[in-house]
Amino acid sequence: MNIQQDRTLQEAATSLSVPDVISAAKVFFARRNNIYAAFVEREGPSFVSLRGQGGEEVLIGAVPASEGAGTRVTGSSYLFDQQIARFFATLPPVAQAAS
Repeated sequence: MNIQQDRTLQEAATSLSVPDVISAAKVFFARRNNIYAAFVEREGPSFVSLRGQGGEEVLIGAVPASEGAGTRVTGSSYLFDQQIARFFATLPPVAQAAS
């Protein structure tokens, strides 16, 4: 069985810039209580790979939204899906255009 196939993928949109999303992810996961803390293993301009309890990997990626407003954020993990959802809930939403 390939565990990679069982990973969850979550998406969100935010008004933060790509670098700000990556920075926020690093701070958020480092400040979790001990069993849900995850620390930077690898990073680049648009992603961060964090390693948590028992070697669990958390991936956060961000790209400018194709609609031109805000940033599209994706997160993936086998066990930390609830923590990714909590991180996404901390991101400011993209402002809606007035009609």
